[in-house]
Amino acid sequence: MEQQNLNTLMSESANDAAVVANEEFNIELDYSQQSIGVVDDLLLSFVEKYQDKALEDSAVFTLCNIFGAYVGETYKKYAGGTWRYDDTDPKAPFVVLDCKDRSYAFAGICYERLVNNSQVSVKSYFDKALSANTQ
Repeated sequence: MEQQNLNTLMSESANDAAVVANEEFNIELDYSQQSIGVVDDLLLSFVEKYQDKALEDSAVFTLCNIFGAYVGETYKKYAGGTWRYDDTDPKAPFVVLDCKDRSYAFAGICYERLVNNSQVSVKSYFDKALSANTQ
């Protein structure tokens, strides 16, 4: 995937997250650091609102990718970074945000919170990543 196309995709996906948050829960996402804590709540709100439908593969994929893009675009606002499409394993490609010498899987952390462990914090992951690259 060309870099410009990837950048456009991630920016549009982040905007989709903001639209979905507003339409589904009347919550405004403003690309602030504080709004990342809202993403933690939103992910669990989808499960509360839609029960098992929120955990179907297509819903999980969409939610994790749009909210992961939102978290990443917010991160870029404060610390920079470049999106990278990794298709090393063609059966399981993924997108990460590279910043300096580190890579961040924001969609992956959203997946962890939504599917595996509701105690995992997207905000905590974001804060640690930001701290590592803004000192």
